[in-house]
Amino acid sequence: MGSNGVGADARDATPDALDAPESPDSPDVLEPAVDDRSRGSRLDERWAHLLRTPRRRALWYWGGPVAVALLAAVLRFWNLGTPQELVFDETYYVKDAWTLIANGYESSWPEGANEDFNRGDTEVYSDDPAYVVHPPLGKWMLGLGMATFGADNAFWWRAVTALAGVVAVFAMTMVGRILFRSTLLAVIAGFLFAIDGNAIVMSRVALLDNWLMLFGLLGFWFVLLDRSRTSSRFAARLAAQQEAGGDSRSGPVVWARPWVVAAGVALGAAIAVKWSGLYFLAAVGVYLVLVDALARRRAGLPFYVEGAVVKQGPITFLLLVPTAAVTYLASWTGWLVTSGGYYRGWADEPGNAASGFWSWVPHPLQSLWHYHQAAYGYHVGVRTEHPWEANPLTWPLMLRPTNMYYADAAGCGADQCVASIIGIANPLIWWAATLATLYLVYRFARYHEWQAGAVLLGVAAGYLPWLLYVERTVFHFYTIAYQPYVILALVYVLDLVLGRPDDLRWRRQQGIATVAVYLTVVTAVSVFFYPLWAAIPVSPEFRQLHFWLPGWG
Repeated sequence: MGSNGVGADARDATPDALDAPESPDSPDVLEPAVDDRSRGSRLDERWAHLLRTPRRRALWYWGGPVAVALLAAVLRFWNLGTPQELVFDETYYVKDAWTLIANGYESSWPEGANEDFNRGDTEVYSDDPAYVVHPPLGKWMLGLGMATFGADNAFWWRAVTALAGVVAVFAMTMVGRILFRSTLLAVIAGFLFAIDGNAIVMSRVALLDNWLMLFGLLGFWFVLLDRSRTSSRFAARLAAQQEAGGDSRSGPVVWARPWVVAAGVALGAAIAVKWSGLYFLAAVGVYLVLVDALARRRAGLPFYVEGAVVKQGPITFLLLVPTAAVTYLASWTGWLVTSGGYYRGWADEPGNAASGFWSWVPHPLQSLWHYHQAAYGYHVGVRTEHPWEANPLTWPLMLRPTNMYYADAAGCGADQCVASIIGIANPLIWWAATLATLYLVYRFARYHEWQAGAVLLGVAAGYLPWLLYVERTVFHFYTIAYQPYVILALVYVLDLVLGRPDDLRWRRQQGIATVAVYLTVVTAVSVFFYPLWAAIPVSPEFRQLHFWLPGWG
């Protein structure tokens, strides 16, 4: 077994072993086996000496995650206002966000509005509604920076999205600490996410998908927090029930689950950015029921399935799903309280309003339902040729990353310079994470480790539904929604490579050296690719060196 609860020996992979997150006073992954100098490594000994006081351990406990978040901030905010023009689908979302701030609903723009907007003339929109097919929350978030600082500077189009990317890196470390019970592995997870190209690009362009990723990751974090907190509450309720002589064959119900409510808010927000957030909500709902059933089985309850599905299941549903629904509906407040939005008056037109049982539903909600029906029809049927579309079957291999921007530039020191923004993930992170995810499938099937199951849940929710739409026009950058989980799969495997602090010295030192070399190399690769992620002018020859596969250029 690895030093943090995920490792080679399945007998140690008990579901309850890692419920409590590591505290600042807990020893970290590099604590040495001090009673046997033939085990562990000198680095373990030095690390334990360095963290020998509670204050130092607390500094590492919080300082490590903050440090990788600050690194993420530098990589995402540096030169963020370049290029000073709408990039790729910013042409839709930035302008939609600005009219949401102004009118409360997405409004139309005249021909040539992009050029005006790029120059800082941002008031050329009309009051006529625009037909859009994504919910408004992501665009409301994009509008925050512009509402505060103005829309005439590209930095503020993108600033809030970059901030979301930084918060996601910090949240990644928090999730990693719960999964692996190690600040070191949590920091490695955050570091890999901070320096990855897909994550950097999606934080530096004002699209919606970074927000979908962030809210989904927050929901995942909250569910893990619920898992660790609810187990103790359940045990206490069960003991009280048994002591009182009640029927404890299926176990008690636990209502006090604030983290499930928090997860409902986060996942409702994810759906309010893009409807694909629904898959994360469904996956989390199933996960909560399964975890509850397993907890009841471990407690020796004969009717553990009935207890989880029939007793606790409805309560969990009430805590999770209506919360998500209210959050989602709240994102449409601007459309509901104004009268100019697309389809806003549909139910007021003769013959459109519902009759019979549904006639009591207010007309604005009937109009909103009609809008959703129309948008769903668009989503399932959209098929337009695009030079950078990527079949979901190719996403794990990254055969067609999205080229979002390309233009002649100056300042690279060569006779000809170009600048581009290409959503190429760090290849050594992405491909290694893909292999690690496949290994986790085997790992979970053989050892039933809860950490592997939780990580695979996130991957499945973000990736598998897209296999139903292989004929639809989709792009590789959609992978940002589940990228945190494939990176967690990679860190899971890195933990196995590291080994345990009490492994034989040669084994431990070999593991540490291997991981250190890997992290050094992927850092160098990120430095090499960063100009293509941040629109830094380079020569065409240097740019060509980055196209490792034919579909990249």
